[in-house]
Amino acid sequence: MHSAVHDTIAAVWRIESARIVAAVARRVRDLGVAEELAQDALVAALERWPLDGLPDKPAAWLMTTALNRALDHLRHRQMTSQRHDDIAADTEALQAHVVPDFSDELDHRREQATIGDDLLRLIFTACHPVLGAEARVALTLKLLGGLSTAEIARAYLVPETTMAQRIVRAKRTLAEAGVLFEVPQGQELARRLGSVLEVIYLIFNEGYTATSGTHWMRPALCDEALRLGRVLAQLAPEEAEVHGLVALMEIQASRTAARTDPQGRPILLADQNRARWDHLLIRRGLAALDRAQALHQGAGRYRLQAEIAACHARALQARDTDWHRIAMLYGALMQVAPSPVIELNRGVAVGMAEGPTAGLAVVTPLLNDKTLQRYPWLWAVHGDLLERLGRHAEARSTFERAASLAGNDQDRHTLLRRVSNASRD
Repeated sequence: MHSAVHDTIAAVWRIESARIVAAVARRVRDLGVAEELAQDALVAALERWPLDGLPDKPAAWLMTTALNRALDHLRHRQMTSQRHDDIAADTEALQAHVVPDFSDELDHRREQATIGDDLLRLIFTACHPVLGAEARVALTLKLLGGLSTAEIARAYLVPETTMAQRIVRAKRTLAEAGVLFEVPQGQELARRLGSVLEVIYLIFNEGYTATSGTHWMRPALCDEALRLGRVLAQLAPEEAEVHGLVALMEIQASRTAARTDPQGRPILLADQNRARWDHLLIRRGLAALDRAQALHQGAGRYRLQAEIAACHARALQARDTDWHRIAMLYGALMQVAPSPVIELNRGVAVGMAEGPTAGLAVVTPLLNDKTLQRYPWLWAVHGDLLERLGRHAEARSTFERAASLAGNDQDRHTLLRRVSNASRD
């Protein structure tokens, strides 16, 4: 019985923790304190629910308990504060603090709208540019993904103590920088939105193709990124790039079942059984792409990448892929978000559309780019183009270099197979 109750608490907490932390943070104006008070509510549930039974509305019980903890905290802080501005702020918060009656439907709808605003504030706070990329990812997964510190540490292959310190430092940095718990406005919104989208996409990419370790994919991270993206799309429906990112992730996630063989080894896009793609996710992704395009806000980096992914999704077989359009889209992406990796991908598309000689003309200049010297896929792409031109000895040497740079075991095995195949040609 207790095990079933604990399982229920864990499931409710994973879904509701971000909303609870966000609602408390709006009251206490301190992200670290808000998380502690929300955790207090979780501990109370773990103590009482096995004895009293599950409440009719578990999420509402947790929210009400956490908000009452916040009220107690504000009263205590007001009594002990020596600063007049703190006293004034806490007094204002106390006067505005009303724990909603979740049995009242109108009150419930109002609170849900407020919680939506709070979640948006929480996303922008956790992804604040004052934090480094690693800290933003860790804090976002902790506060918005509902993952434990141990789960995040396992996903990123670092000790739990290291991840815990990273999260603590992130919260301390936000407090010391005086970061406000708010949604930015105007140009600051556009600047900060890019940071939010970057964090969500970093999480997705680490799940989609793990940079290190023995597993090629970490589906749980993809799922969390998708969930965060969908939440953000609901909270910011007028932002085209949000829908573009959701479209990109939905379409890429649709390939998950086809991307590995029974032994967990990678199956490259051209060799995948497209009947195993998740066509519901493809439809969702294409619908999100339609929403992004309908907003007429110009093509951003995520929408353009989603359009590239859509080209693959619409091709019933690999040979049906519109590589000319993909090459054009990568050219447009280079104008919006230029990077050597984007140019490398354009080289792949050009090589498929116009032949390996044309592809080499794009890729060869990148061989001298210092930022790509330890990027295994530069050498893998170069090796593939050489092999298609019949230059097998050069291809073999290049694949060996790519394999030596691969951080993920499955990537390394895949590249070593290319070495072996090039040796036989």
